[in-house]
Amino acid sequence: MKLLRVGPAGHEVPAVLTEDGRLLDLSPVTVEIDGRFLAEDGAARARAALEQGRLPELTAPGLRVGAPVARPGKVVCIGLNYRDHARETNAAVPTRPVVFMKDPGTVVGPYDRVQIPRGSVKTDWEVELAVVIGRRARYLDSPEEALGCVAGYAISNDVSEREFQLEYSGQWDLGKSCETFNPLGPWLVTPDEITDPQRLRLTTEVNGVRRQHGTTADMIFDVAYLLWYLSQYLVLEPGDVVNTGTPAGVALGLPGQPYLRPGDTVELGIDGLGSQRQTFAAARKEDRP
Repeated sequence: MKLLRVGPAGHEVPAVLTEDGRLLDLSPVTVEIDGRFLAEDGAARARAALEQGRLPELTAPGLRVGAPVARPGKVVCIGLNYRDHARETNAAVPTRPVVFMKDPGTVVGPYDRVQIPRGSVKTDWEVELAVVIGRRARYLDSPEEALGCVAGYAISNDVSEREFQLEYSGQWDLGKSCETFNPLGPWLVTPDEITDPQRLRLTTEVNGVRRQHGTTADMIFDVAYLLWYLSQYLVLEPGDVVNTGTPAGVALGLPGQPYLRPGDTVELGIDGLGSQRQTFAAARKEDRP
C-alpha cells in the first residue's frame, strides 16, 4: 500500500494511491499520517477502509505532494554506509555505523523547491532509502526483531552542503540541516510491498545526467542491523525517519566536483518507491519552506 499526503504545505490531506493509479482520500480514517497514526495500526485501518470501499476519490488535478509523513520527531542518518561512497570521499570504511542527526524541519515534499543556502558553493545530492518507524524500538534483542518496527519505506534526498559539513565544523549537522534539505517521498510504501529492502536499485540524475546508480545490497550495515544498533543507544519512535546512506556518485566524489547551482534539477528513484524531482534555487530571506 502507498500512503501519501497531498495539498498545500501545512494543509495536506492524507491519501492512498491505489494499484490502478487512483488517489483516495484517507480522511475518513485519520486526519494525518504521523507517528500516532502509525503507532495505532493506522496502515491496517487504512487497508481495511480501502478494501471496504469507504475512501472517496480525490479528483482535484495538480495537487501538490507533501512528505508522506508529517514532521517526524527526528531524522537519524547513517553516513558512509556504502563502500564505494566511502572510497570516493577518501574515507575509511567504517567498522561501526556512522550516526548523525538531521533537523526534522528539513523534511519537505518530493517535488518542492530546494533552497541553496546563502554563501553555499558545495551543495550536494544524496539518494537514500528512508525507513519510517511504525513501532517503538528500544533495546531490541536482535536485528531479526528490527524489521517488525518498520512502518514503510520512502525515497530521501539527504541534501548536504559539503563546505558547511566538512570545513566549518567538527561535526556534520551544520551542512545537513539547512532548510528544505530533506525532500521525502512521494509516498510511504508499506513493508508488504517491499519483500527485501536489501534488493533495491537507487538512481540519481542531475540535469539529465546519470550520477548515482547503486543497490541497497551494497550497504555495509543493512536495514535490520541499523535499526537494532540504533535502538541500543536511542529510542526510535513511530514516525521517526532513518536515512540509511548513499552510494557513490555524489558531487563530492566526482571529477571537477559539479556542485548544484540555482536552476539545476535532481531526479531520484528507488525500485518500488517511485521517483522524486527537485529544482534548486538560491535562498531568499522572504522564502518560506
